[in-house]
Amino acid sequence: MKSHERAYTQRDGFSIDYGREAEEEIVRLQEEITRQTNIESQFPSRWLAIKLLEGDHDIQTSLKELKGGSELLAAVEKSIAHLEKIYGDDVDVIIADHRYGWINGLVREAVKHNSPDRLTKSDKVDRIVTHRLLGIPIFLIAMWVVFKMTTDISAPYLDWVDGVISGPITNWIVSILGVLGLDGSWVESLFVDGIIAGVGGVLVFVPVMMFLYLALAILEDSGYMARAAFVMDRLMHMLGLHGKSFLPMLIGFGCTVPALYATRTLENEKDRILTGLLVPFMSCGARLPVYILFGTIFFPENASGVVFGLYLLGIITAIILGIVLNKTLFKNKEQSTFVMELPPYRLPTLRGIWFHMWERTSSFVRKAWTIIMATSIVLWILMALPVNGNGSFADTDVRNSAFATANEAIAPVLAPLGFDSWEASSALVTGFVAKEVVVSTMAQVYTVEEVEEEAEATTFFEDVGEIITSFIGATGDTIKSLPLIFGVNLFEEGEEDELTDLMLAVRSGFEESSGGHGALASMAFMVFVLIYTPCMVAIAAEKQELGAKWMWFSIIGQLALAWLMAFVVFQGGILLGLG
Repeated sequence: MKSHERAYTQRDGFSIDYGREAEEEIVRLQEEITRQTNIESQFPSRWLAIKLLEGDHDIQTSLKELKGGSELLAAVEKSIAHLEKIYGDDVDVIIADHRYGWINGLVREAVKHNSPDRLTKSDKVDRIVTHRLLGIPIFLIAMWVVFKMTTDISAPYLDWVDGVISGPITNWIVSILGVLGLDGSWVESLFVDGIIAGVGGVLVFVPVMMFLYLALAILEDSGYMARAAFVMDRLMHMLGLHGKSFLPMLIGFGCTVPALYATRTLENEKDRILTGLLVPFMSCGARLPVYILFGTIFFPENASGVVFGLYLLGIITAIILGIVLNKTLFKNKEQSTFVMELPPYRLPTLRGIWFHMWERTSSFVRKAWTIIMATSIVLWILMALPVNGNGSFADTDVRNSAFATANEAIAPVLAPLGFDSWEASSALVTGFVAKEVVVSTMAQVYTVEEVEEEAEATTFFEDVGEIITSFIGATGDTIKSLPLIFGVNLFEEGEEDELTDLMLAVRSGFEESSGGHGALASMAFMVFVLIYTPCMVAIAAEKQELGAKWMWFSIIGQLALAWLMAFVVFQGGILLGLG
């Protein structure tokens, strides 16, 4: 937020939060307004952005007469079209809902009635959902159901995607390279061991992301997430914050970057900084594939419980740190006033849910084809470069490569945590680029030495047929698993899922590096991934929103805390005889 806008919001004393999507468009329009200095000098940027989204005709007429007004109005039309596609309703209606929700919250805070009001259906639901004692358990149950759906129901589709990538897609690429006379060359190794192993290792988890975003979209569109912030208001006060600070944290479960930008809705600067420091402890969607991978390998009977526990640990860590920071570095922080907005309950539309789910999942896929592909290629090159032994480029033992040698120097620092192998340390190092890369790195370093078995030759149409039939089978398995969310099995027990070669290699590596305490080491590894520094894009957002000083405070602090918590998990577990 620009200095002009900060001064405006602080002078007014508050700014209403119009929801994640609307706030993103407001910020985008503010940036467009500030580029037109003649417009910014006449109107406060946030106020103007909101009035334009509402379709104020007088403002639109005034802008047409100003230089740069036409460009701004064109940007407004795009923002309105985007929001109407998401909400399935007029933007001015959405803004009015949030505004009158704020007014309703203000009345609840300031007015006391001698006689009870007539309760609406929404009020009756809120009496239970936002109850001071029942509210938090209801929120935790809702989150548990979300993670149960995410891990258990999406599992058949994970196997399907893995089979498609490691089977037909790999075979097609190898066949094409064979026709070009490149089979057995370094080019084939680049595609199979580099791009497919790296990018494919992440794309396997696309079904997980889709189910996660589906569940969150339903909760958001129904209006429940605003109630969750209301419920957490009392807890936030312990941190010296208020319920509004919980909204960026909720966004952080999807991605840390927009969550950091969402702190702009907080008027008090110290509130923004404190909230921004706590946001990275919310497990973003990029960490979920790591949890799923290790949960499936070491805790197959309770993978969803492990995932839920890690998300809960992130929240608890943020709460404890918030209390500590509020009592020390932010001791003299002035308390800001806050009125909670409770928008009306809405029946989520299929169009809105699909758009939310697809928008976020497609962002995850775009990362796979850009950041993760680039990282995978760089990793393959480093693993193809020999620095020890007698190997040559793309024909060397991976342990003699430049990548392994560099990470072996880091591994001893992680020895007390139970995973002092170069494979584990390399995954954590590349995780600085993006947390999805942790899985893709493991897919490369643990499969690069695999001995390929000669597959039975199949035609293109046979492969396509197998893809379709296996998808139908995965859908059937998903339907069968729906009752399992509530612990009910309506179907006969089937065979247990077999671990893939990657999973077996990871399990063997962690068992060896931990001295036989693989489960404890894997838990310590997941805790480290949960706590340590977020991705490079999030770090850049921290610098932009919080400043360089707080960015470095966050980076160093999270690295130190991650090592300490992982140490406690592993060494404490051994002392207690666990794992």
